[in-house]
Amino acid sequence: MTKTQNKDSAQKDSKQINNNITEEQQADPQTTTQEEAATEDQSAKNQSATSDSKEDTEKKANSESSKETQKTEKEKLQDDLQEQKDKYMRLVAEFENYKKRTSKERLDLFKSANREVMQALLPVVDDFDRAIKEIEKEDDDQYKGIKLIHNKLNDTLKAQGLTKINVKEGDKFDADIHEAVTQIDAPKPEFKGKIVDVVEKGYSLGDKILRFPKVVTGK
Repeated sequence: MTKTQNKDSAQKDSKQINNNITEEQQADPQTTTQEEAATEDQSAKNQSATSDSKEDTEKKANSESSKETQKTEKEKLQDDLQEQKDKYMRLVAEFENYKKRTSKERLDLFKSANREVMQALLPVVDDFDRAIKEIEKEDDDQYKGIKLIHNKLNDTLKAQGLTKINVKEGDKFDADIHEAVTQIDAPKPEFKGKIVDVVEKGYSLGDKILRFPKVVTGK
């Protein structure tokens, strides 16, 4: 058999097969329709499933977004509450500091005013002390009355915090509490570097020296 004959035979077989398929389709059109219907039904189901899946995904995303929004709002409220608490605590602390500061300033003002009054009274007290020394030799009722007034004045000043600084001859000189007005030759060897005489009394008001005692020291 030649090549041409083989080629013609193959073409005839192919045509015969196509004819057979065409005949089968024409012979059973119902089967073809059912297959097409089944294909369309499957496609519709697939589309429905895809749509349902998309809706579920969207619902889930919306739910998560809603939760995140609620969480964010809650955190914001908590932050605002904490901020208000911090502001309140700062205001309380500032007010407490203000009260302490004003109380201290008021107390310092009273002390300062009291100090000025006491300092102004010291010369009067000195004159009163000198007058008592001059008339103490006289043993009469007038001296006793003046002495009572002198004691009452001293007690009143002491109640206000005024205290006399005790200094006497022979005490060791201390520059922190004594004011040396002059130096003289020590009348005795043991008076060298010590107080020989007290020129003016010293006073303290509370824990501060109001006036240093003026003394004469020996050399």
